[in-house]
Amino acid sequence: MQPILTVNLSNNEVGKFIIPEEWEKEFIGGASLAARILYDYLIPELDPLDPQSPLLFLNGPLSGTAGPAVGRFVVCGRSPATRLWGESNCGGFWGVELRKTGYDGLLVTGRSDKPVYLFIEDGQVNVSPADQVWGMETYQTQKVLLEELDVPGTRVACIGPAGEALIPFSLILSDHGRVAGRTGMGAIMGSKNLKAIAVKGTGRIPVHDPAAFNDLRSQANKELKDDPVSQVARELGTASVADYFDYLMEMPKRYFTRGTSTEELSISGVNIKNNLLSSVSACHACVIACGRVVDLGDGKKRKGAEFETLAGFGPNLLIDDPIRITKFGELCDRYGMDSISLANVIGLAMLLYDRGLINLSDTDGIILEWGNADGVEQLIHKTVKREGIGKFLALGAQGFGRQFQSESLAVHVNGLEVAFHDPRGATGMSLVYATSPRGACHNQSDYYLVEVGQVYNSLGMTYYPPRAGAEKVMNVARHQDWRTVFNSLVMCFFANVPPEMVVELINVCTGSEISLADMILTGERGWNLKRVINHRLGLRRGDDRLPKGFMIPYEDDPSGYVPDFTRMLEAYYNIRDWDKRTGFPKNEKLAALNLDWAIKDLDQIRREL
Repeated sequence: MQPILTVNLSNNEVGKFIIPEEWEKEFIGGASLAARILYDYLIPELDPLDPQSPLLFLNGPLSGTAGPAVGRFVVCGRSPATRLWGESNCGGFWGVELRKTGYDGLLVTGRSDKPVYLFIEDGQVNVSPADQVWGMETYQTQKVLLEELDVPGTRVACIGPAGEALIPFSLILSDHGRVAGRTGMGAIMGSKNLKAIAVKGTGRIPVHDPAAFNDLRSQANKELKDDPVSQVARELGTASVADYFDYLMEMPKRYFTRGTSTEELSISGVNIKNNLLSSVSACHACVIACGRVVDLGDGKKRKGAEFETLAGFGPNLLIDDPIRITKFGELCDRYGMDSISLANVIGLAMLLYDRGLINLSDTDGIILEWGNADGVEQLIHKTVKREGIGKFLALGAQGFGRQFQSESLAVHVNGLEVAFHDPRGATGMSLVYATSPRGACHNQSDYYLVEVGQVYNSLGMTYYPPRAGAEKVMNVARHQDWRTVFNSLVMCFFANVPPEMVVELINVCTGSEISLADMILTGERGWNLKRVINHRLGLRRGDDRLPKGFMIPYEDDPSGYVPDFTRMLEAYYNIRDWDKRTGFPKNEKLAALNLDWAIKDLDQIRREL
C-alpha cells in the first residue's frame, strides 16, 4: 500500500507513515488495518476528544479500482459515543481522490488553535484558515471551499455544526450526502478545530496486474449488475426491503414496542419511486447506483433518504409522510448528525412522554405525541444547538434516559443507538448488536440479509429461519468475519459478489496468492483485534448484552416471542473461543491468529479484575 499521510494540527507538522508489509498481509487494509495502526494510540487514559486522540482515514487495496462497488473508505478512532473502538464507513468519491494524491490514508492528531481545513493535492499539504466556513452546514461548506480552491475535481469531506458542538453522534459528510455516520467521528474532527479536508489527485490507483485486473473487475461488475439484489437496489433503493421487513416484524414501530403496521407503508421503495424519485446516484464506478435523488414537489433535486432514516423517522415515530421524513434526513446531513442515533433518541423522548415520565416542562412545551412531525423538526434544531431539551437529546439515548431516570428504556448497546432491524424479527441481529466492536451496529454484519436468504454457501453457511436460535450462531460468527473482510478491502456490502471472485480480485490487484480460507482468517483476526482494543478501553463480559426492550415481546405480537439470547451468547463464546467468564479471547485463540503480541495486555487486565 501507499504511505499514510500524517498531520499534527498542534504544530502543522506533516509526515509519512510507511505501513509494515506484515501488517498489510495480516489485515489487508481498511478498518482491520486501521485497528493495527491505532492499537498503541487507543489507551484508556486518552479521551476521544483529547488533542492527541487519533483520527485515521484509510482506504483498502481495492478502493477506487473500479472493481465491484469499491469506492469506499473508513474513518476510525476512539468513539466519543461509546468510548470504545470507533469505525465508520463512507462511499462517494473522497477516498478514491485521496488515493490519487499518493496516499492510502490520512492520520490526524493534535488540535489547531483556530478553525482550519486541509487541502491535499498530489502529495502537497496546505493547512488553511476555516473561519469563513466555521458554523456553516455541510453542503454550504463544500460549496464555499470548492469555490475558494477553484481546482476542478476536488472532493471535500467536512463536518457541520454538530461536529463543531462535539455532539457524540456527529458525522463526516462528503459528495452527494455520503456520510461516515456512526460512532461520532465528526466530533473528533470538531475537537481538533478541523472543519474539512479537501483532496485532489492525478495519480493512478496502484494495481499489480492492470490488464488481468481490468478483465476480472469487468466480469465482476457485469455479474453484479445482473444480480437480482443489485437490480432491486437500483430500482427501489435501500427502502426496497421495507415491506418484507415489516412482514417479518423486523422493522420496529413506536420506538421498538410494536412489530407490525396497520396501514400500507408510505416509506416503501415502490412508493418512493412512484411519487418522489427523480433519478439515481452512485458512488465511484458503482454499477448498482442505490442512491436516490428525489423531488419533493418544490422543483429541487435532493438526496433521498435511505432505509434507516426512513424507518427511524417513519414507523419508529409513527410518522407517515415520506416528504417530511426526507427533509428530516436532509437536516441531519446538513447539521452533521447521524440520523439513526437522532431518530432513536427522539423515539425514546416520545416514549417517555407517552408514559408520563417527562412532561411539557421537560420538552420546552413541545407535545411529543407519536406522529407529531412538527415537534420532531423542532427537536432536531434544538439538538444541534444544545438548546433546552436538546442539550439532553445531544447526549444520545443512554445519556437522555439517564437524565430522566429511564436508562433501562433506552435502546442501545454500549452507548451506540440500535439501528432499525429488531432481533425479535431476525434473531441473528441479537448477537450482531451485542458483540459488535462499535456498539449496536448493523454494518459489522448485515445478518438481516442472511435472514431473508442471502447465504454464502462457500463460507460454510446454512440458511436458518429468522426466528431460529443457537443453531445459527456459527453462521453469525462467519458472517461477521466475512464482513470484516469487506470493511478491509473496502467493499460495499451491496456487492453481492461470490466469495471466490473476491479472493481472485484481491490476488490480481495486489499480487498476493491467498486462499478463501486465508481471507476469512484475516477477517477473524481483525474482529478479534478490535475485541482486544475494546477490552483495553474498558469493555467487560457484562457489556455483551441486549437492551431490556428486546427481551420483552412486542405489544402486538400474540406469540410473545423473544430471542433466546442467553443460549445464543453462550454458543457464540464457544465458537469464538472466548473465555465465558471474562469475555476475553483466549490466549490460544490470539496465538493462532498471530495476535500473540497482544496477550500481555489482556493478561494485565485479568490480573486487575
